[in-house]
Amino acid sequence: MAKGRFSNFITKEFKHIFRDTRTLLIVLVMPVLQLLIFGFVISSEIKNVNYAVLDYTNDYNTKKLVQRISSSGYFNFKGYLKSENEINEVFKNGDAKLVLIIGNNFTQKLQNENYANYQVVTDASDPNTASILASYAQGIVNSFTAEYFGSNQQKERVNVQSRMLYNEEMNSAFMFVPGTMVLILMLVTAMMTSISITREKEMGTMEILLVSPLKPWQIVVGKVIPYIGIAFTNVLVIILMGYTVFHLPLRGNFLLLMGVSSLFIVLALSLGILISTLSNSQAVAMFMSMFALMLPTILLSGFIFPIENMPKILQWLSLIMPPRWFLSALKTIMIKGQGLQYVISEVLVMLTMTTVFIALSIKKFKVRLE
Repeated sequence: MAKGRFSNFITKEFKHIFRDTRTLLIVLVMPVLQLLIFGFVISSEIKNVNYAVLDYTNDYNTKKLVQRISSSGYFNFKGYLKSENEINEVFKNGDAKLVLIIGNNFTQKLQNENYANYQVVTDASDPNTASILASYAQGIVNSFTAEYFGSNQQKERVNVQSRMLYNEEMNSAFMFVPGTMVLILMLVTAMMTSISITREKEMGTMEILLVSPLKPWQIVVGKVIPYIGIAFTNVLVIILMGYTVFHLPLRGNFLLLMGVSSLFIVLALSLGILISTLSNSQAVAMFMSMFALMLPTILLSGFIFPIENMPKILQWLSLIMPPRWFLSALKTIMIKGQGLQYVISEVLVMLTMTTVFIALSIKKFKVRLE
């Protein structure tokens, strides 16, 4: 008899899980998606990175060298530059991450003097990627010259000079300080906001607040204001520590940086509120936040793994991830020292996302009230 009751209890629990779509997604679908994302994102290789060429020789052999680099699978050729003044511009606009400079009379010097120079310039705002790209390019050029002369002494024939633009010392703080700022803001604002509001619903105190003299929007704003203050404090602390402890320069306008950070904080808060309207318990809110916010921030924002190295479907998916746009704007302002005109696309995307999330939150919140 007791055994039958126990079996019925287990059956009831299974039915409860299968009836709850959100729980079912968490326990069955999320592990599969995580495995796929981790499997495709985490890779030591970098592929399909845009590069440009400044060719002072411009003969058959240098064009053949460019073709060799382009067909390697590591690089996508974006075009020739006319002068070194254009190098900064292609990096600022994000058109390329590496520029190959081929010196005057490259082929002639190799033939007559057995010696020639070339230069590899990389965008070192992401130092790990810059170092890998430089080694890829150097290896291809050395291999090409060795085949061209039928010799294994290419290292003696070709002298390479590497320039790491924006980060000559290859300081890893240029990568992890902006990434940490994005991660912390998502944690403090979006995740904590969603859990805080969901806790009120789970404990039954949301109904008490809704019948109070306060209006619904006042309740929501009152809940998120403390997290706004904490988020701004975190921004200032991270910038100060990055500058004093890790020697990360603040090359751009401070007010612009704070303005973009404020926009991202509002965006993260609106996303947290939306998650809270979709969740009935703190556990569901936490799982949704972890899957929808934390993992994409780490994997699909470009914080650790280059977006260019991901499959196309994940590159497209990263376009709807708010951390990607904020991280790009952060690096452009802090490390490259650029103004609003160079982050306008990121700002417009974040504004659009904020508007959409707020509109959806209001709609879902009204449905809950009805």
